Amino acid sequence: MALQRLDKILSGQNIATRTESKKLALKGLICVNGEITKRSDIKVDPETDEIIVKGKKLRYRKHLYIMMNKPAGIVSASRDKNTKTVIDLLPEHLRRDDLFPAGRLDRDTTGFILITDDGELSHKMLSPKNHVYKLYSVECDKILTRDDVQKFAEGIVSGEDTFLPAAMKITGTNTALVEICEGKFHQIKRMFHSVGAEVTRLKRLKIGGVFLDEKLSEGECRELDEKEISALTDKTEKEL
Repeated sequence: MALQRLDKILSGQNIATRTESKKLALKGLICVNGEITKRSDIKVDPETDEIIVKGKKLRYRKHLYIMMNKPAGIVSASRDKNTKTVIDLLPEHLRRDDLFPAGRLDRDTTGFILITDDGELSHKMLSPKNHVYKLYSVECDKILTRDDVQKFAEGIVSGEDTFLPAAMKITGTNTALVEICEGKFHQIKRMFHSVGAEVTRLKRLKIGGVFLDEKLSEGECRELDEKEISALTDKTEKEL
């Protein structure tokens, strides 16, 4: 990895601003490879050099991958002047520049949303041509039938859009699990509208091979582990 300025690394990892890094260095509170450095502008390799700030070893992460259980009423955006966003819900220790929600959930939709600063992985996960499936729990205002399941399986035309075939499993009188590999505007709602139903509750349960952590209450989040990060782009369709 290319060498980077120490103060830039600490700022990017949400450890200290560049000004704060300079002050910490002058106080002798930063060590690099076992030696105190009085300069915060030296260049280091964050992946191989040991960096200790105020006695705590830096755990360098090039990118963050955060699973959030999105509540209703929260906007899937990096910033919004009028409404609270998923980024606003992040705890202080997980905040850093350039984080964004990878894909959108409607304001009234809940469940798994990925927050990251890795644009490349986000593209792989969201591009329809990569066929990464997302699983949703749906409640609607209609009694669902086998005919609806068949229509979803054949693919649905809504206005100028044609939605790819989708798996639906009826789980109750008016509830179902639905799995899609696209992410068109209001797609699930429009698909149900095409079979004469209006969605009353929608929750995303899974992206790729990663399920929403049931321990997360709405608004809570946690980092993904390495295995989960790799599984985000899993193209295996769930057998509903």
